[in-house]
Amino acid sequence: MGVRVIKEEKEKPKKEETVKERREKEIKVERPIVRLIDSDIDGRLPIRRAVWNVTGVGFSYGNAVARVFEEVTGIDWNFPIGNLDDEKLSILEDIIKNPQKYNIPSWLYNRRRDPYDGKDYHIVGEEVKIKEKFDIKREIELGTYRGWRHKLGQPVRGQRTRSHFRKGQTVGVQRKKQ
Repeated sequence: MGVRVIKEEKEKPKKEETVKERREKEIKVERPIVRLIDSDIDGRLPIRRAVWNVTGVGFSYGNAVARVFEEVTGIDWNFPIGNLDDEKLSILEDIIKNPQKYNIPSWLYNRRRDPYDGKDYHIVGEEVKIKEKFDIKREIELGTYRGWRHKLGQPVRGQRTRSHFRKGQTVGVQRKKQ
């Protein structure tokens, strides 16, 4: 029979902390949570990432807002939002709500050619949900195909119904009862 050799366990080297963990330790913010247009935002986030958390602001529009904010105030867009004072936050909020004033191109807005007056807007916060409800209600009242699909709870944009959207009633083949 063979001789068993017991291997000694070597001490595992300590896991090096990641860049993200190191950066979070280094960042010291005055306010851990910032309130901006009906949204609570983590104060450690850089300005360009923080504005994405506002309802109605996406990647492209958020980067455009951060660039304009950098031009207006001279503060780098990677600066933590928790270290901004109230005056700078009000400037940031104004840029988000009134992009026309700061020459942000209209193709970045989320409500172009409004059906009621034909103008280009960018809506944020609770206004997004309210406008969406009114648009769906308008489609239903007009009796459009999209309105009927909303009314029936069916997919509106041409998706399949045979293999998906079976949350309520079942669609498809039924077996005979024996």
